[in-house]
Amino acid sequence: MVYITKTAHFLPNAPVSNENMTNYLGLVNNLPSKTKNIVLRNNGINQRYYALDAAGNTTHTNAQLANNSIKNLEKQGVNLNDIDLLSCGTTLADQFLPSHASMVHGLLNTKPIELNSATGVCCAGMSALKYAYLSVLTKQVQKAIACGSEKASGLLKANKFEADLDIVNSLEAKPNLAFNKDFLRFMLSDGAGCFLLENNFEKGTALKIEWIDFYSYAHELPTCMYAGADFEENGTMRYWQDMQPTDWLPHSIFSIKQNVKLLDENILKKGVESFEKSLEKHPEFKVKDINHFLVHLSSYYFKEKLQNLLAQKNINIPDEKWFTNLKTVGNIGAASIYVMLDELFHSNKLKHGDKIVLVVPESGRFNYAICLLTCCQK
Repeated sequence: MVYITKTAHFLPNAPVSNENMTNYLGLVNNLPSKTKNIVLRNNGINQRYYALDAAGNTTHTNAQLANNSIKNLEKQGVNLNDIDLLSCGTTLADQFLPSHASMVHGLLNTKPIELNSATGVCCAGMSALKYAYLSVLTKQVQKAIACGSEKASGLLKANKFEADLDIVNSLEAKPNLAFNKDFLRFMLSDGAGCFLLENNFEKGTALKIEWIDFYSYAHELPTCMYAGADFEENGTMRYWQDMQPTDWLPHSIFSIKQNVKLLDENILKKGVESFEKSLEKHPEFKVKDINHFLVHLSSYYFKEKLQNLLAQKNINIPDEKWFTNLKTVGNIGAASIYVMLDELFHSNKLKHGDKIVLVVPESGRFNYAICLLTCCQK
């Protein structure tokens, strides 16, 4: 058996309100965004956190965010020198190489340990968790830390877009293309969370990991969310290594972009399909037994739609069982589910026997993670 015995998170600096976002991110060519108000109205986020100061200077790297969340485990009595494995997931590390986990371990300065770095988008954090879970389950290690972290703010700043011809000149001529590049500037946040995994616990509250399932639909669907590449007119992808460096800046090649139409058409449909697959795979698990339903939502825009789609499949989860903190911490990508579960874990809402479901969708090329936890108390 494997238990999550401790949880922690770290959010940098003071929360940033909707009104103050552009103070940190800036205005592209000193012009107000035509996208911002539409995005904020739909996503329902009231505040988020940036690893930036008010002048737009970086205050924390991605690795430092992860390190600080793990140091918050240490404040709970965890001896980091007892850890055998560090498994880290993120969308975009601070560097192409070495690995993100290597950089985090360098900051932790512990004994020699096993490292794992998971990449992807939002599911990267869950991939890191599954690697840690299987390592403890198979007794390869005794104690492991799984971590999810994101630092998107550096790619959201206006200076990354001021030479982008699609945003500067094409909002009227090519509104879909410009919107796909601009709207994520008002969606993403920075932060990190982590879990300590062990094969037993002595007292208190722990979360037993029952199973973690993954489902990819990349064989059916095209790329939806991407960075380091762009689409050609014929729909094929062109990658940064095959471009001239002079093409990188005018097309915001290293910024995160998303096909909003493709997202809207598929993200919920495939999510419900994935949930049905897990119900079939684990017939002992019944929807009626769910006590806490934690879904990584990028936007409140999707919540009611998801509830309706689930209900159409006779998967009825009452609103009071849903738990999210999107409104107050924002969309932290691979770290979101860690920060969400950490808040629930320390909320005094859990009781022995509670069933907790984690659902993480990833729009990169439509990947999903679903996890079942059981609350255990001694």
